[in-house]
Amino acid sequence: MSCTLCPRRCGADRAHGTGYCGAGDTVRIARAEPHYWEEPCLSGKNGSGTIFFTGCALHCVYCQNRKISAGGCGKAVSEDELYGLFVRLQERGVHNVNLVTPDHYLDRIVPVLQRAKKERFPLPIVMNCSGYETPVMIRALDGLIDVYLPDFKYMSPLLAKKYSAAPDYPAVCKEAVREMVRQKPVCTEGPDGLLREGVLVRHLILPGQTDDSKKVLAYLFTAHGNSIRYSIMNQFTPFGLDAFPEINRKVTEEEYEDVVSFALKLGIRNAYIQDGEAASESFIPEFFDA
Repeated sequence: MSCTLCPRRCGADRAHGTGYCGAGDTVRIARAEPHYWEEPCLSGKNGSGTIFFTGCALHCVYCQNRKISAGGCGKAVSEDELYGLFVRLQERGVHNVNLVTPDHYLDRIVPVLQRAKKERFPLPIVMNCSGYETPVMIRALDGLIDVYLPDFKYMSPLLAKKYSAAPDYPAVCKEAVREMVRQKPVCTEGPDGLLREGVLVRHLILPGQTDDSKKVLAYLFTAHGNSIRYSIMNQFTPFGLDAFPEINRKVTEEEYEDVVSFALKLGIRNAYIQDGEAASESFIPEFFDA
């Protein structure tokens, strides 16, 4: 069967091989642990219950999780085992279950999410994704996801092509986020101040590309205002980027402050910002070996 799940529509027969995403037809995960370095409204005191899925439809050249994004590590899990991870993370006291880059397994994950709703699983479910998802993919999650946590990486198709081999990324991401906001038009918090429903969009600033970052934020604010939350990230970590010398460095303090100041001038109020210590390999978790 030819896979056309993601915007790549690579046509791979994932029953007998892998797609562009590096994944076959069996769900593989690379980590399932509490994670304490998400945005404060997700991590809280006890951590976000992250489940990292092996593979990715983008393969950005600067990916911090490249060990798993190419599908090279992780272990296979059944639907029952995946739901069991939800329960075990809950037992460890996490504030939510955070599905990290799960979209290329969507057909296998939807039944697990339906089971969670049917059994009244008490924690919010977070969809932590690249933003490179079709509206059809996001509509399949309507009523199953509580918090959408997408990236919005680029406004420039040229940058999207150069660093993610996806010149259609800006157009695709606009439609994906629009559908997420349709489903979750308002951000709501629990009594503990943690996010229980809504859309929180992340943007990672690239070295030397503050103009594009401003265009991303301007678009998002024009389209969605302060109904969504924003995370403006300076944690770009350069390693293995000799072929891309223009981004083979960290974002400077001046670059970051420039983008944050622009966001404030736009009128963005519901935003998270980072300090200079975020750009470190120590924030990259260990993953299961294959």
